[in-house]
Amino acid sequence: MISQEISEAPQLPAGLAIRTASSDHRHGAYSLVARRYAERGYICKDLSTHSEGHVTICSAFEGAATVGTIAVRFDSEQGLNADAVFAEELAGLRAGGQSLCEFSRLALDHHVSDNKQLLAHLFHLAYLHAHRLAGCRLLVIEVNPRHVPFYKRMLGFEVRSEVRLNPRVNAPAVLMTLDLSHAHEQIGSFGGNPANAAATRTLYPYFYGTVEESAILLKLRN
Repeated sequence: MISQEISEAPQLPAGLAIRTASSDHRHGAYSLVARRYAERGYICKDLSTHSEGHVTICSAFEGAATVGTIAVRFDSEQGLNADAVFAEELAGLRAGGQSLCEFSRLALDHHVSDNKQLLAHLFHLAYLHAHRLAGCRLLVIEVNPRHVPFYKRMLGFEVRSEVRLNPRVNAPAVLMTLDLSHAHEQIGSFGGNPANAAATRTLYPYFYGTVEESAILLKLRN
């Protein structure tokens, strides 16, 4: 059964390889370890992932330099980072039967900060871990209010709270959520077609196309 599934799966695009690995390194070593994993096996020429307990780190590279990163945190007995500020809202979502995950630590180097495809690929990789592999249904993020329009327009997030102070960064924040089934539909409809970005006015055309997504999923599952 497994062998048949592998043999019938789409072939990886040229130069495409994936490795997901475990590491117990400290926060200060993230960049170094991410680069080492990238040297061993890329998701594509500039992306890699590795897991640390309930967190999966997705990183982007330009040569040896880490130029982008996003973390996927899965709900557990330790909760999510957003519980520190939005515990009541998250408790309500859990009580309603939602399977939660959280994206955090999103950062892009200043010289690639306007690279929509790089941002989309990082989000897509994080989405694959959260929804397609772990089965999470609802994504939560904490966002500075000035970034709310971007997440609503470009990805379909909804605001779930009033503005509060986030003491971790000493800045205002709101809780936003994204139904990952909506993301699944949008990726299926628009992924891999950046030429349609102007028409849709979302980030989804910059996501991977169906064939690339299937190849990445196959490698992640193995």
